[in-house]
Amino acid sequence: MTANITLSKGTARRRSDHPLWFLIPALVILVVFFFVPTLSNFVYAFTDWSSFKSAINFAGIDNFTSLFSNGTLLNALKVTLVYAVLVAIFQNLFGLALALLLERDTRVNRAVRVAFFIPVIMSALAVGYIFQALLKPDGALNGIIGALFGTEVAIPWLGSTTWTIVVVAVVHAWKWMGLSMLIYLAGLKTIDEDVLEAARLDGANRWTMFRSIRFPLLAPAVTFNVATALLGSMNGFDIVQATTEGGPGGTTELLNIFIFRTFGQGLFAQATTMSLVLFLTVTILAFPVIRFLRKREDVL
Repeated sequence: MTANITLSKGTARRRSDHPLWFLIPALVILVVFFFVPTLSNFVYAFTDWSSFKSAINFAGIDNFTSLFSNGTLLNALKVTLVYAVLVAIFQNLFGLALALLLERDTRVNRAVRVAFFIPVIMSALAVGYIFQALLKPDGALNGIIGALFGTEVAIPWLGSTTWTIVVVAVVHAWKWMGLSMLIYLAGLKTIDEDVLEAARLDGANRWTMFRSIRFPLLAPAVTFNVATALLGSMNGFDIVQATTEGGPGGTTELLNIFIFRTFGQGLFAQATTMSLVLFLTVTILAFPVIRFLRKREDVL
């Protein structure tokens, strides 16, 4: 009898100390700050909620029809997709180049890796404001170029309706390229040195080894970096808001900036509708992108 009581007490103690109990605080935060707002989007997007009305009434699909009919939402969605593709390209090119350059495990390379990872842990708003100051016509970048060429330079880096989105995408990629670098470095470290040595003995040069051996074996790292860069930048806001605020002429007005402005105008239901559209767009794009990259891994 005593043994049974001792056994039951031990079982109860193990249940109370189970690791799953430590997940409860994180689950509460996730439910309150993610699941509840996300589900609220599906409710308030079909209402006329605004600061100009005292009551919230059901409006059906009026918000969707009005937003899609004037073309502003579609333009913001197009800008967001272009921006996301540019960020994914630049971030992965920069990250892969850095990983290849800093692959050797030397003291200098370790220090440089840390230096390139610092922007990742910096505030995105801080990065945006720093580059906004650097890229002004009278900013430091034009001053450096002018000093090198001995002439006055006043290039409006953030004032072109054609190239500003590319410049801002480069800034976004610069902030996050340290993370891509680490992922690619981890992938390079997993490549069997015997395979590379066999390729060298067969007469393969460095470019051939990279194209035919190293890059194909980096497929899982490419999948992770492309997916996170593409889908993460679709939710971009901080850097663009700090550098251009959606200008010039709305050419960098991402959907999140459009949502921010609409909500600030008191049109809460329309802002919620845009947020729902963004959520559905990211969700719909995530599956085919990840599926395509996974299939690429299988082929390689």
